Amino acid sequence: MLAGCGVALILLCFSAIVHADIYTYVDARGVVHLTDRPTDPRYQLLMRTQPMQQPEKRKVNTGNSLGYGYGGSGYGNSYGSLFDSWGGSVEPYVGIIREASKRTGVNDALLKAVIRAESAFNPLAVSRKGAVGLMQLMPETAKRYGVKNRLDPHANVHAGARFLKDLLYQFDNDLTLSLAAYNAGEGAVRKYGNTVPPYPETQRYVDKVLQFYKQYRYAM
Repeated sequence: MLAGCGVALILLCFSAIVHADIYTYVDARGVVHLTDRPTDPRYQLLMRTQPMQQPEKRKVNTGNSLGYGYGGSGYGNSYGSLFDSWGGSVEPYVGIIREASKRTGVNDALLKAVIRAESAFNPLAVSRKGAVGLMQLMPETAKRYGVKNRLDPHANVHAGARFLKDLLYQFDNDLTLSLAAYNAGEGAVRKYGNTVPPYPETQRYVDKVLQFYKQYRYAM
């Protein structure tokens, strides 16, 4: 049973050799339940896993996981460094990202960059502040865009793309400010006179996403 897994436990569960389908449902209180042995009819298939070898041990840097704001990524979550050991790939989500890009007009290279910085393409990523999924949606952001299951990659990416589109509109297509707002919250950007808040985490986050964005644009 995986219900109630936090970041560390989820990573532990999937860093070993595993081969089990993962099921999920969200109860009336908004609590996300995960299991590989569904016993309740409310469970729905989240993902099919394949056997994978034990990854090489790496030093994990969690020093940037405290955060400040309340945006889509949840208190400046930016768990990219923490989830690097996950070794996730963009490939399973290319179709979802392209669809979200077409519906919102947000460049798919930008969506890939944000997802990489947020979760390293780990659909089960859960931050200490409660941000969940590929684009690390907080409960408030998920509710705003009608997402009931934040662990559903399709719903998560589409909501994150819509949120990013709305931020770009709010900040006159200023990508830097929009990314800062996604990480730290719109209020933090407004508080500092429409500039990137002086939070080291947010500043690193913006730089990281812009770097990834450049890489994905050149690869297209």
